[in-house]
Amino acid sequence: MKITTKIKLVSVFAVSMFFTNVIVAQETEVKNYDQKFKLGFGINAGTVFDDPYEYSLGADARLQYDLSKRYSVTLTSGFTNLFVNGEDNDLGFIPVKAGFKAFIFKDTFYLMGEIGAAFAVTNDYNKNSLLLAPSIGYATKYIDISLRYERYNDFPNYNDNKIGKGVGQLGLRLAYGFEL
Repeated sequence: MKITTKIKLVSVFAVSMFFTNVIVAQETEVKNYDQKFKLGFGINAGTVFDDPYEYSLGADARLQYDLSKRYSVTLTSGFTNLFVNGEDNDLGFIPVKAGFKAFIFKDTFYLMGEIGAAFAVTNDYNKNSLLLAPSIGYATKYIDISLRYERYNDFPNYNDNKIGKGVGQLGLRLAYGFEL
């Protein structure tokens, strides 16, 4: 047998093996994740880092759409009140946030980032603020517990008897959720 004939046979064999692998790869079944909506209702409590505010309390509703088993997008809104000791007025607002949630460990521990706006609705204060909120949490089928930092860039604070901008808080959220 000539060398060129051997090369042709090996080439035909290699090409046929390539197509065999392609055909086998096309027959494997792909399992899709059932994308679904979830709805959760939560209560929030936190400590505020900027004067004159002392602490915060609130409640929210969160709609979550699972893109995959590990990634979700969220839309959250509710009511939060920043309480003040003394004669100053409390600051109540409606936060509206869009977020991205990524589960990082055993589909229960997650990291989430949210961005949105806070619309002031109390005590004749009618300004709005950019809202940024990174968080870390633990979720089961029905319970969601998270710790988050929220920053309201445009709400007023008092430092050294001067009015400034920007209020931050560290909050804890406890929520009950279910699939829709």
